[in-house]
Amino acid sequence: NFKVLGAKNIRVEQIDGLEFIKGITNKYDWIYLDPSRRMVNSKKVFMLSECIPNVIPHLELLLTKSKHVLIKTSPLLDISIGLNKLGKVKELHIVAVNNEVKELLWVIQEGHSDKVKVKTINFKKGIEDTYNFVWTEEKRTTPTYGAPQKFLYEPNAAILKGGAFKQITRDLKVEKLDEHSHLYTSHELVAFPGRSFRIMKVFDCNKKELKHLSGTKANVTVRNFPESVATIRKKYKIKDGGDAYLFFTTINKSELKVINCTKIQTTFR
Repeated sequence: NFKVLGAKNIRVEQIDGLEFIKGITNKYDWIYLDPSRRMVNSKKVFMLSECIPNVIPHLELLLTKSKHVLIKTSPLLDISIGLNKLGKVKELHIVAVNNEVKELLWVIQEGHSDKVKVKTINFKKGIEDTYNFVWTEEKRTTPTYGAPQKFLYEPNAAILKGGAFKQITRDLKVEKLDEHSHLYTSHELVAFPGRSFRIMKVFDCNKKELKHLSGTKANVTVRNFPESVATIRKKYKIKDGGDAYLFFTTINKSELKVINCTKIQTTFR
């Protein structure tokens, strides 16, 4: 493959990678690691200590041999645990494709002790949705809350993984429906890194209000709601598909609502 691609500056060493690193005397710009996520019995793992090699005890060695270390890990790895175990993390890149998180990429730099910048990206049909934030600012940010307005927004999977639930209200001028719902709204349409909808109607979640949906088609989503999508479809006899989008969610801490929407095609970069 290297020959076909004309990559003549690559040299392959058939040796244990860590042993190779121990033996070099020069210092590199980057060292990239992709620890195996399968154990000897082929069981899939995602914790840093279970991957092969376990990079944690070797970090100091790696940082003596390179200015930067880039580690690819499973998207299942908890970000707080990763930051705690790795230390000196300068950037975390959360990479999603078609709204499915595929990889976490950790940039580690010797001597770095400042804020961790989180960069999220979602690749979809030639479009790149991006949103960046500072990890420590999330806890210090006070979000703005509001009732459903004209438009509804659902963050993409990379943002949901990163947990940028508060800062996004400040940066994108939207309001959050509820602390735990992770849905946003605004009077004016904004470019949003995720799915955007026009709100047609908001109603209470009860059989009387939902009776008219029986036998109709709709795309159902739940956010901070006590019932699953399957239960809702069966209970209210809603078929899958169509142009309507129904969000079953909680607003104002305890109010169970259904938000009937139509999808808006927007581009956010």
